[in-house]
Amino acid sequence: MGAIVNCVAYRQGKRLGTVGMDEIRTVLGVPGTFVWLGLHEPDLALLRQAQQAFGLHDLAVEDALDAHQRPKLEAYGDSVFVVLNTAQLVEDEVVVGETHLFVGPNYVVSVRHGVSSTYAPVRERCEQDPHGLANGPGYVLYALMDFVVDHYLPIVTRLEDTFEALEQGIFRDEFDRAAIERLYRIKRQVLRLRNAVSPVEDMCGQLIRLHEDLVPKELRAYFRDIEDHASRLVRTLDVVREMLTTAVQVNLALVTVGQNEVVKRLAGWGAILAIPTVIFSLYGMNFDFMPELKFHFAYPAVIGVTAVACGGLWRRLHRAGWI
Repeated sequence: MGAIVNCVAYRQGKRLGTVGMDEIRTVLGVPGTFVWLGLHEPDLALLRQAQQAFGLHDLAVEDALDAHQRPKLEAYGDSVFVVLNTAQLVEDEVVVGETHLFVGPNYVVSVRHGVSSTYAPVRERCEQDPHGLANGPGYVLYALMDFVVDHYLPIVTRLEDTFEALEQGIFRDEFDRAAIERLYRIKRQVLRLRNAVSPVEDMCGQLIRLHEDLVPKELRAYFRDIEDHASRLVRTLDVVREMLTTAVQVNLALVTVGQNEVVKRLAGWGAILAIPTVIFSLYGMNFDFMPELKFHFAYPAVIGVTAVACGGLWRRLHRAGWI
């Protein structure tokens, strides 16, 4: 039973006390009372016990046992099953965990898998707000979702700062393999975080529109606030992703431009060297009147003509920006 973090009963916004697993069904039978059970990486036996106590759906329990679910919201009768991705930075790497929430008219079961902050601050926050807690399990659902979404913001900010630190080194005409690889790692983390945040918008919309029994009118503004936060995070992540793609493309374009400049210079010098190559190659032919044999000043004249021709071509290429 070490996987049970806490199991507490509430009525009219007030904490009644800790409840044992074998007492849950009795407590749930009291009108106006709901139970919040917190689990951390439970085994199948414990989940089956919770299923019997709260009447959880088989498919939802199966998903909660397998911690490899995408973020989603599914309705089972008068209850909902919510999957959220939690995220933390571990050695500058975004590591994703999962939180599964079973929410019914008189219960909340939170199941944590992988990396995730403890929900003790959320419970404390709810217990310090009797007016909000009086709205029942819907308020606990809001508090948990809000807590998860709020923890995305520092990670997004950290990714933005990391990109800005790399940005200055990227915009140069040199190919830095390590920097490009780092950009791709950041882009992968941005996509991973976006996949965690994006579904929250749709979840909040569904809860507001389709589940009035769990989310009464008093709580709709709270879920719209979560929806707004998630929407802003998604937009920010999209901007960062676009900037990352642009940075890589610009770096590759600058490298290509630099390579073209090198090719131009090589081509220019090749053209200059072609002149003496052509002229001096004439000496290898069997002419009757070789310049050095029939004309005393032919050799200096040939050298001079070659130098003038090369100099003139260099000047034109230099003006054209090729050299």
